[in-house]
Amino acid sequence: MTKLILFNKPFNVLSQFTDKSSHASNRKTLSDFIELANVYAAGRLDKDSEGLLVLTDNGALQAKISNPKYNTSKSYWVQVEGEPDESMLAQLRDGVRLKDGITRPAVVTRIDPPSALWPRNPPVRFRKTVADSWLDITISEGRNRQVRRMTAAIGAPTLRLIRHRVGSWALGDLASGAWRTG
Repeated sequence: MTKLILFNKPFNVLSQFTDKSSHASNRKTLSDFIELANVYAAGRLDKDSEGLLVLTDNGALQAKISNPKYNTSKSYWVQVEGEPDESMLAQLRDGVRLKDGITRPAVVTRIDPPSALWPRNPPVRFRKTVADSWLDITISEGRNRQVRRMTAAIGAPTLRLIRHRVGSWALGDLASGAWRTG
């Protein structure tokens, strides 16, 4: 029987169970939240990103979720600096040129701040003179820091990034730092 865990990864937590880097002294990992053996993250979520991380003990499922050739979609709530206009959003929808090539087209919608949003620690920097806005972005690739690089490329840097869906699995009302079986 396949184990499947849905975890709401907090900000500043590594998407792995151990930290073997030279910075290992105080960095939090999955082992600070999940005490299950033989489950591994299917894909990554950067330490400065939050939200849904799928873990499994099934290598084939892990590959299907994380390998771009399977086109598993991933959706993010993205707080960006500024208020991107329609031409900027069209760039995301058409594919953005990054240093490692053009991205696949994204599905992008302007949204209100998500209602079920938990506070981030530390909070996002607030600037009175610079507006911010929220987008819902769905991609089917998994390049390193892809959403952040895409929004920066259109002139709307990411301030906060929360993955709320991976394939058919959704974050729902899962609290930050909590997990449930899928």
